[in-house]
Amino acid sequence: MTGCGETAPDDRCIPNSAKIQSMAELTRKEFYDLADQCKERALELALFDQNRVNRKQCQRFNMWLARLKTYDQLAPGVQEISAARPITRYDLMAAAVVLWLVSMFLLREQLSVGGNRFLAFGVWGLVILLYFLPESLYATTVELLEAKVLRVVEALEELLISQEMEVTEAVFFKIKENLNTARRELRQQIHLAHRR
Repeated sequence: MTGCGETAPDDRCIPNSAKIQSMAELTRKEFYDLADQCKERALELALFDQNRVNRKQCQRFNMWLARLKTYDQLAPGVQEISAARPITRYDLMAAAVVLWLVSMFLLREQLSVGGNRFLAFGVWGLVILLYFLPESLYATTVELLEAKVLRVVEALEELLISQEMEVTEAVFFKIKENLNTARRELRQQIHLAHRR
């Protein structure tokens, strides 16, 4: 482990006061834009299969969540939200095949013909098992993304209700309308995913 110098550029060397100061102030315009983005994300996520992983949507959510976590006022509500895991079924199957190829290459002389057959059939059985394994066990499906966005909507609504942002009445109701639209859409999609 290195000390705090030029060779260790990570967060360990930054004092806590500097970390706290790196938090951004949430302006009213950004707050309004975030509420609008929640509505857009809710409507966009409704277009995808709820039980599948969408890598692009997971990556977009992770970038958005990282930005949300930089705001002081949202920190308590969004800090517990974990990043999405954009691992698809085919990623796992490809990893299993690569593992099988590497093990066959490294172990071909140590194992007998029967051992090689057992290894081959075992890995192909694993690939078939991975194909039928629900993606929600190892990755973030669209349904789980919707649940994460719903938590962001709730955090934004708590901030709106607390009147900490001091928005005008017209803006208050527009933000409230956007958040309600997002919540209705997200809850409807989550409900429909559970009915299948």
